Amino acid sequence: MTNTHAARDIDTSRPHSARMYDYYLGGKDHFEVDKKAAETVAAAYPGIFVCARENRAFMHRATRVLAQEHGIRQWLDIGTGIPTEPNLHQVAQSVVPEARVVYADNDPLVLKYAERLMRSTPQGRTTYIEADVNDPDTLLSAPELGEVLDLDRPVALSLNALMHFVTDAQDPYGIVDRLLSALPSGSALALSHCTPDFDPATWQKVTDIYTGAGTPVRFRSREDVARFFDGLHLLDPGITVGHRWRPDGVPAATDAEVSLWTGVGIKP
Repeated sequence: MTNTHAARDIDTSRPHSARMYDYYLGGKDHFEVDKKAAETVAAAYPGIFVCARENRAFMHRATRVLAQEHGIRQWLDIGTGIPTEPNLHQVAQSVVPEARVVYADNDPLVLKYAERLMRSTPQGRTTYIEADVNDPDTLLSAPELGEVLDLDRPVALSLNALMHFVTDAQDPYGIVDRLLSALPSGSALALSHCTPDFDPATWQKVTDIYTGAGTPVRFRSREDVARFFDGLHLLDPGITVGHRWRPDGVPAATDAEVSLWTGVGIKP
């Protein structure tokens, strides 16, 4: 799996959600087609830039809490996206240098930049696997995953801004259940999910833009997002808007700007 191979497989004829997200975060790993699509989304929903930043900030805080307060030393991060520092393993290993992280994504551009994800601490391990969340059995059986993670010990399953790209027809709840079923007691689910709850009309426009660009989406209500945590012990403050999940300071954004439900649950 070389960069040349990955670059050859990159489709630049239509926008890609990971590259659009990179644009929202102010990154440089996107193409003109992605920029145009992202700017169309931003015209309908100017808060998309705040949403993207708050999603990253939630991931950082959730990772630190799981490492510091719940003894998590292993992470499986699916839908990794294009690397943007600090990455999850950098956050985790800044707390526990021995942390082990497996990243998974099915986007060739992510593969191209995967070497950025490999800079682990000497005490820890980091690797990347090419896999699709819609095929959890293949993902879980990947040899690279078994080489880095011990599935007999707690693992944090990190699904950040991913599941709204899994439509109802793709069985999103079944996918998450299958992934969690492979993890032992004490494991965790950290999940963020865009929502139309605060501005349904705007989010319908966003849905139409993504779907029209060839990326079907299903933005979900708080009740629907809460279903992903069925059977888990939710950490305080439960299911809440991203910037309100254990904030480092006083939240400055509005709930409508963020429009992102987040939560962290522990498997009993």
